Amino acid sequence: MTTATPTVGVGAQATEPTTRGARVRKRLNSRTATLVSIVIAVLWTIPTFGLFISSLRPENEIKTTGWWTFFTNPQITLENYQEVLFSSGSSGQLASYFINSLAITIPSVLFPLAFASLAAYALAWMNFKGRDWVYIGIFALQIVPLQMALVPLLRFFSTGVSIAGVQILPAWDLVDEQKFAQVWFAHTCFALPFAVFLLHNFISQLPGDLMEAARVDGATHPKIFRTIVLPLIMPALAAFGIFQFLWVWNDLLVALIFAGGGDETAPLTVRLAELAGTRGNEWQRLTAGAFVSIVVPLIVFLSLQRFFVRGLLAGSVKG
Repeated sequence: MTTATPTVGVGAQATEPTTRGARVRKRLNSRTATLVSIVIAVLWTIPTFGLFISSLRPENEIKTTGWWTFFTNPQITLENYQEVLFSSGSSGQLASYFINSLAITIPSVLFPLAFASLAAYALAWMNFKGRDWVYIGIFALQIVPLQMALVPLLRFFSTGVSIAGVQILPAWDLVDEQKFAQVWFAHTCFALPFAVFLLHNFISQLPGDLMEAARVDGATHPKIFRTIVLPLIMPALAAFGIFQFLWVWNDLLVALIFAGGGDETAPLTVRLAELAGTRGNEWQRLTAGAFVSIVVPLIVFLSLQRFFVRGLLAGSVKG
């Protein structure tokens, strides 16, 4: 009798979380949950579908009727895309700005991922004095509004850093395409606090026995990070990469301030703001240009969707 009681208690404790998890999965897989998910997905997709239909309609049809009238009077043209992508003048040449957005976004995603993953590993598995205070400081940086850092950063780029009249760092003095480096630096600085926080929470949950076994086998921190940690944190890296890509790709403020509005460095968002025309009535340009701008984020999200879901659910279920 004395030996049976602990066994029952352990079994009850072990099966209770499993039972709760089973109940949650059963509710999420029910017909009602599926129906609600389908309805939400349809409602969420309707604006994008309407944008696509409008981008294919002639100018007079867009300005006089709603996109839903397309099904009763279907008229399709590719002139809107031809105009915004390749035509000369103030209404076109969107293709060059598309390349500028790629040049801004890709490094602005890769740099934070590289630096944040290294910092998160060091804060999670390397013992050094003041480690907890460093982590708290990085976490606190998340509450600093981006707008408060724009002027100090712009001054840093234009005048450098001087202390007591002594020039510590010179001004950057970048021109034309070189200004991309300023945008990369700014986006990396703004993304690092959240990236380090997210990846640290993920890396710190890795099994300690795995790390200890690697150290016993003679593996150093660089080798552990490269061969063990990186493969295991790919879902978290993909989740943050998607967030960062969408943020940078849709950004207008940071790129306009640090890269300027010139043709050599301006991103796609700057050109889209100009496509509205002086009176804001060039809807056929906006619909085509807006749909071009969302194609790449959609491709990135759909291609990394499985990693994104894994990253969101990582650590939510134990065992």
